[in-house]
Amino acid sequence: MAPTQEALYEDIDLELSWSERDLPERERTKHVHRLHPYLGKFIPQLVEILLVRYFRRGHHVLDPFAGSGTTLVQALESGLDATGVDIAAFNCLLMNVKTHAYNEFVLEHELREVYARIPSLTLPRGVTKPAYVRRWFAPRAARELLAFRELVEEYEHEDVLRVVLARAARSARRTTHFDLDFPRSPQLEPYWCHKHKRTCRPVETASQFLRRYTLDTLDRLKAFARVRARARTASVVHGDARVEDYTRRFDGILTSPPYPGLIDYHEQHRYAYELLGLDDRRDVELGAAAAGTSRAALTAYSDGIVETLQNASTALRRGAPVIIVVNDRRDLYPEILERAGLRLEGRLRRHVNRRTGRRAGEFFEDVLVSRF
Repeated sequence: MAPTQEALYEDIDLELSWSERDLPERERTKHVHRLHPYLGKFIPQLVEILLVRYFRRGHHVLDPFAGSGTTLVQALESGLDATGVDIAAFNCLLMNVKTHAYNEFVLEHELREVYARIPSLTLPRGVTKPAYVRRWFAPRAARELLAFRELVEEYEHEDVLRVVLARAARSARRTTHFDLDFPRSPQLEPYWCHKHKRTCRPVETASQFLRRYTLDTLDRLKAFARVRARARTASVVHGDARVEDYTRRFDGILTSPPYPGLIDYHEQHRYAYELLGLDDRRDVELGAAAAGTSRAALTAYSDGIVETLQNASTALRRGAPVIIVVNDRRDLYPEILERAGLRLEGRLRRHVNRRTGRRAGEFFEDVLVSRF
């Protein structure tokens, strides 16, 4: 017999659980949290509460699986320093752009100048279209994206413009509107759109997205500048957290590790890797989708998480909290924590009815609170 709602919610930390009505998407994606779509990130309000519960202002928090940088951004907003490590080059680019402290006058001048140049962009002679670009973008969209890429190096805020380019490329691909996250093959013909409930056509141009996201990026970076704490900093490390040589002490860990065999983050951002020439290290990524969920893959995943936690332990102050947000449906983490030498202090249950994407669905997550 299924449990009653009252029994179900007895074990749930309601302060860590929100409904769509209580926490709409515009709040879950405030300021730079919507600088670029990213699957699987935990919502900033959850990080905000956990930072308040387990850290103090001025502390330095480590996220060894930093992803799109939610922990780093919320640490800066909450008055903490933060360090994020990630093996994916695109993730590190995104985190750096989100957390950098900008000269807003120079930033706005450059981005508005780029915005004004977009309608007259032309692709210089001799620039070749990579095979991926030819396959996934209409001819005009491909020319516009490549032309934008050529002007990026003219500006001080090159990385900001590279994120704009990546976000525009994501929207300009030849795919259905409802399948932006995991397109299987280019959409070349008109199609019935489940999102708009009408017949839609594949995108032919990219300039409209380049214009929209140039100004949206400017607005979001300025909005974050107004709420981030002064004199607090974030560091981004492009590396493998299993072997990273930390050079400072941390006051704790707050992280959400990848799930085994679920999402190929490199493939999800393939357009960025192809257009920007980013270093693709998916073959050494923990929980890589290509590895699947066989017994051997799950063992390798568990070993990798243990190595990461043990490596980080050498850089933690005595008694520092290690907070891990995870949907541990395979019940891997009790053994992982024990092998890593961690003592489980608490297991907080939270109800998740939607993450930051548009897809519906609900499940439960655990917030594992432990210490070495």
